[in-house]
Amino acid sequence: MSFVNENFLKLQDSYLFSTIGKKVAKFSEENPDKKIIKLGIGDVTRPIIPACKDAMIKAVNEVSTEAGFRGYGPEQGYDFLRDAIAKNDYKDRGIDIDVSEIFVSDGAKCDCGNIVDIFSVDNKVAITDPVYPVYLDTNVMAGRTGDFDENSGTFKNIVYLPVTAENDFKPELPKEKVDMIYLCFPNNPTGTVLGKEDLKKWVEYAKENDSIILYDAAYEAYITEKNIPHSIYEIEGAKDVAIEFKSFSKNAGFTGIRCAYVVIPNGVKGNTKSGEKVALNKLWNRRQCTKFNGVSYITQRAAEAIYTEEGKKQVRDNIGYYMVNAKIIKEGLEKAGFVTYGGVNSPYVWLKVPEGMTSWEFFDVLLEKVNVVGTPGSGFGPHGEGYFRLTAFGNVENTREAVKRIVDYFKK
Repeated sequence: MSFVNENFLKLQDSYLFSTIGKKVAKFSEENPDKKIIKLGIGDVTRPIIPACKDAMIKAVNEVSTEAGFRGYGPEQGYDFLRDAIAKNDYKDRGIDIDVSEIFVSDGAKCDCGNIVDIFSVDNKVAITDPVYPVYLDTNVMAGRTGDFDENSGTFKNIVYLPVTAENDFKPELPKEKVDMIYLCFPNNPTGTVLGKEDLKKWVEYAKENDSIILYDAAYEAYITEKNIPHSIYEIEGAKDVAIEFKSFSKNAGFTGIRCAYVVIPNGVKGNTKSGEKVALNKLWNRRQCTKFNGVSYITQRAAEAIYTEEGKKQVRDNIGYYMVNAKIIKEGLEKAGFVTYGGVNSPYVWLKVPEGMTSWEFFDVLLEKVNVVGTPGSGFGPHGEGYFRLTAFGNVENTREAVKRIVDYFKK
C-alpha cells in the first residue's frame, strides 16, 4: 500500500490565484460581452526587453551549430551570469558577494519553496501576515506546521507577524525564539518597505537567536526612495544570517522565460542536533546538484544582457511604465476616498475595502459590477482581511479605464 504525504491535506483545497481564475472564467463564460480588466495576478504584460531578445537570438544561433552546442550546464549557473550578478547587484552597491555564493535558478518562487529542503522539520517558522502564499504553503507541505484552525485562519506552530496599518506595516520582532524568518520587502502584497534601521533589528535578532532570515527581494528594482535597502546585505552582519532571493521576472519581463537567483553567503550556517555548524551554501549546492539540471544557456545569456548599459536603460523604462500605472491607481483611488498603501516603491497598491465589506465581497463587486479583477487581502492571510491588492502590471490604457470604473461605481 502506498501512502500520501498527509501534510498536503492540511492545505486549502485551492491555491489563491487558482480560485480567482475559476471565478473569472465562470463570469466570462456567462457574460461574454463584458470586457474584463485584470489587475490581480502579478504577471507582467510588457515583452522582454530588446537587449534580452537579441541575446537570446544570438545564443540560439550559437547552440544550433556543432561547435556552439551546449548540453547540461552547471547547476549553479554559468559564470558569465554569476559574475554579472556579483558585480552589478552587489559589488557596485559596496557589497562583497562571491560568485560561489550565487545560484541561478528558474524562478524565485521555486527557490522560496525549495529552500525548505535544507532545513529541519523541527524548525520554528515566523511568517509576516499578510504574505505571499508560497512561504506558508511549502512549510505546511514539509510538515513544519500543525493543523489549520478554521476560527483564526492560521496554522498551528507558525508564528504570525502582523503587517498592517496599525504597526505601519513594520512587523514586530517575535516574542518567542524562532529559527526561520520570512521577510519580503518591497512587500508582496502590501507594497510597503522597510528602512535600514528596521532591517538592522531583524539581523540583530537573527544573530542573537541563531536564526536564519529568508529575504525575498524580488521587487527591489521598483524602489524609488533613497535610503531604502535593495539588499539585506546592505545591513552589517546580514551575510552571517540571511539568504536572499532575487528575480528577473518583474524587471525584465522574465515571468514566462524563468530566471532568478538565490544568494547564500558562505558564512550562513545551520546546526546539527549534535551542535555542529554546517554551511547552508554547501547543503543548497548539494540539493541543486541532485534535483536541478540548471537554467538553459539561452535563458542565461538573455539574463546577462540585463546588465549591459542598453539593458539597464530598457529595464528602467519598463519599471517606469509600470510605476506610472501604480501612480494612476493610487492617486485615482485616493481621490475617490479610498485609503491606499504601497505603490511608491512597489508595483502593488494595497487598499482598504469599503466599510462593511469583506475582501472577497469587494472582489465580487469589482468583478460583477465594474468587470475589474484584483486580489482579496484575506487570500494572503488573516491579517489581510479588510484589504485588497491591485497590480500595476497592466497597460496604461486599461489601468486608467479600470480606475475610472471603480471610482465611478463607488461615487454612486
